[in-house]
Amino acid sequence: MYRRRGSSRLKNSVIVIRNFFLLFGAERVERTTKVEKKTMEIEERGVKLRLTIVDTPGFGDALNCEESWLACCNYVDEQFRQYFQDESGVNRKNIQDNRVHCCLYFIPPYGHSVRQIDLELMRRLHRKVNIVPVIGKADTLTPAEIKRLKSRIMTDLEENKIQIYQFPDCDSDEDEEFQQQDRELKACIPFAVVGSNVVMEVAGKKVRGRQYPWGIVEVDNPKHSDFLKLRTMLISTHMQDLKDVTQDVHYENFRTQCISQISQQAIRERSKLKRDSGPQFETITDTDKLLQQKEEEIRRMQDILTQMQEKLRASGHEPMYKKGGRGEDSSDGSSNNNNNPCSNRENIINV
Repeated sequence: MYRRRGSSRLKNSVIVIRNFFLLFGAERVERTTKVEKKTMEIEERGVKLRLTIVDTPGFGDALNCEESWLACCNYVDEQFRQYFQDESGVNRKNIQDNRVHCCLYFIPPYGHSVRQIDLELMRRLHRKVNIVPVIGKADTLTPAEIKRLKSRIMTDLEENKIQIYQFPDCDSDEDEEFQQQDRELKACIPFAVVGSNVVMEVAGKKVRGRQYPWGIVEVDNPKHSDFLKLRTMLISTHMQDLKDVTQDVHYENFRTQCISQISQQAIRERSKLKRDSGPQFETITDTDKLLQQKEEEIRRMQDILTQMQEKLRASGHEPMYKKGGRGEDSSDGSSNNNNNPCSNRENIINV
């Protein structure tokens, strides 16, 4: 189940993976993958939101792209690590959540399928963050081409076993309008969007769009672009579910891995301590300590009894008590000594 509206002051992070291609005479983009973070305040249906956009310009532009994915994966892991440290600290009331809750992976419209470098990065990210595939610059394709490209992208993702964000099912008690909206959102994946910062007037209304000789492509027009549906999914209908999946699935996997590494490190340090302390070093429990104390006490009593018996033999006397519990009479008149209390007292003193 997911909420249709977010709560006040919710913080949401979106990481955007953009793929640039260079045109002749265009401004040259640096051929290193960088992480650019921007935070903005938006208001949706009276609810103020703080939205953080993380962009990675330069991805895939270098000749050797073997390590292009490192900047993206390291950033996601670093946010998880920081949240894990804050959660494990003393003051856990005011934890700032900078985790990445959604990855809008922009796929270029040219080509017949997903590039290998895109598949490799998504394969490394799909267990860390919610991936939502998006086709950028969709105005360069016809509706039929967009439909075929969407089908190819979903086929490539399934064949490479890449898990993208799965929309939850609606509750049975939801109204028909909301259920229809949910079905339309699921059918639009991957979203085909058009972007523009130019505001122009169309039929007496100011809209954002692109001017072409054959007409105007409107960004917010559902017939021209899926931008409005993508915005609705991110900010209105599925924002809380994205955060819940991040908390319950992706962060828990990271947290379990960290705890396992800490336990293994503690075991290695204990094993090293055993080796450094000698072969006789063992972990002694309280029960073992108590048993050792009892054994030492019994051994000490046995030593004392042995010393008393040796003293008796050295003085020419037999022990006063044997296993039978009574002393035996001797042939040299020892019975007289037994009847003499003074003699018995001297024997006890000698012992």
